[in-house]
Amino acid sequence: MQPASDGGGGAKSGSSSALKRYGPIIGIVAVVAIGIGVLVATRGDDDNKAVSDSTVATTEAPTTTSAAPTSSAPSSSSAPTESSTASTEASGGPITYPLSWTQAKDKGITVEWDARCDTTRGRVAVPDFFAPECYAPFTGDNGGATAQGVTGDEITIVQYLGPNSDPIIKYITDAIANNDTNQQSFDTVSGLVDYFQTYYETYGRKVKLVLVEGTGIANDETAARADAVHIAQDIKPFMVWGGPALTNAFADELAANGIACISCTPAQPPDFYVQRDPLIWGIAPGAEQSQVHVLEMIKKELIGKNATHAGDEFVNSPRKFGLLYIESSATSKALADQFVADMATNGAPVAETVSYQLDPATIQQSASQAIAKFKAAGVTSVIFSGDPVAPRDFTKEATAQGYFPEWIVGNSTLVDTTAFARTYDQEQWKHAFGYSYLSARIDPTNSGYYYLYKWFKGSEAPAKDTVNVLGPQPGLFFAVLQGAGPNLNYDTFKQSLFAISQTQTALTAPSLGWGDKGLWNQPDYLGIDDATAIWWNPTATGPDEIRKDGTGMWEYVDGGARYLPGKWPTTDKFFDPNGAVSFYTEPPAAEARPVYPSPAGG
Repeated sequence: MQPASDGGGGAKSGSSSALKRYGPIIGIVAVVAIGIGVLVATRGDDDNKAVSDSTVATTEAPTTTSAAPTSSAPSSSSAPTESSTASTEASGGPITYPLSWTQAKDKGITVEWDARCDTTRGRVAVPDFFAPECYAPFTGDNGGATAQGVTGDEITIVQYLGPNSDPIIKYITDAIANNDTNQQSFDTVSGLVDYFQTYYETYGRKVKLVLVEGTGIANDETAARADAVHIAQDIKPFMVWGGPALTNAFADELAANGIACISCTPAQPPDFYVQRDPLIWGIAPGAEQSQVHVLEMIKKELIGKNATHAGDEFVNSPRKFGLLYIESSATSKALADQFVADMATNGAPVAETVSYQLDPATIQQSASQAIAKFKAAGVTSVIFSGDPVAPRDFTKEATAQGYFPEWIVGNSTLVDTTAFARTYDQEQWKHAFGYSYLSARIDPTNSGYYYLYKWFKGSEAPAKDTVNVLGPQPGLFFAVLQGAGPNLNYDTFKQSLFAISQTQTALTAPSLGWGDKGLWNQPDYLGIDDATAIWWNPTATGPDEIRKDGTGMWEYVDGGARYLPGKWPTTDKFFDPNGAVSFYTEPPAAEARPVYPSPAGG
């Protein structure tokens, strides 16, 4: 889906639902229920409360081990010297906090690691192959109130959840049944916070989690700004997790009031983050970054060849491309225009470009007109960049008009999830393939935050269908907190995040990195940097991202092999079953997680 506009649109009324943004968290996003940084739809709570306050219960440190979020912590990190304000004497020299496992070894400092650390691996002792490094257990004075929303004992965090009534979100949620309420979602985040601060080093502080439910719909700029002002003036937190799905006004207003946030805005152009440094952070890639991948994939694997994955009418015809994209702002149009220009530069001019609006009242008419245009232009290959519901209408209309092109998944949101793709016209979607920043899935009952929550608590998360969407934000926060040290403020948080090495490439998790890692032309305030290739298998059966069995699955080329920009292969392996995988029942052998007893027993 293209980035939202600088503005938002007026408030509207509607029925009960809420949109949660999902994304990956450091190291590997165990494909988290809907996939890294993605959006997922859930039913809203019928209660109409505006704000509720809840302090997460403190849990005593385990005597054995506990789970870290699948791909929720960086594999390694260098602690910034500016944050090292407290120290403790130890064999080999003083411990200056923060001190990671690697730093301790390099400096020859002997640390009395506690039960949270697996000293055979040097990583947090949780059943996650991608668990972060251990950090030296903290003792001493943490500096007390080091920033707004921070005391010697607490860090105040706001969890933002969408409003109860939103017709735009209902349009999305109706496509896949999902009944988690806002209260269940908040209770789930509270449980995850409990989990993280049980096993991660927090330097003597616990998170005080406060729920704020939005007062406007996903694109209501005025309500978004009012909610941000309320948070800044009345709650005064250190940070906010989440935000409205279709406007950047919330993030903009938070930054104007000096409040940091994670995944609080749809992806914005790089300058948006630079101008608000060090306050706005994301996990999913930006639209410009996704477009770089899509263009490289098309250039190396598709241009100059026949439309071999289309219907019979086009299968022996040279590819002729069309672009279908959601126009939600001037930014999205500019991005589409740049894509068309880049395609022409690569020797594949786009024959027809069609935009559409995310409007349930007009989508069917838009579909009819768009398909007619592509058909008349002789387009063999439609590149789709948009929302996860619209393909249902466009593919249905294409079949009605007897038009069967290739459907190339471009810079889209959740279109690359099995849960949504099963709702599309399957006669069309059997010709679908393309790009995804999500990673190859593991059986959702055996992976991600769903698995880790159950491992830790001994029962399913209250929001069992969205736990994987809710987990990445606290997962990222706690992973970075370890490296920020006791002197927690926005500068040390940024230094810790930027110091994280680019996480390793894997099959079941993306590679993440922030700062200047040499991959992009500007500082990177977003996480996921690599991507994979997928194709739709209409006959494959198995569970989708929210554990619902059915027919039709995305297949991951070469088992989910992932590519950083500039590294895409030149061989088209779409619809090649050799090496393809729809999901892993267990993690690949090279990514097998360590085994630890559940702290919940059983």
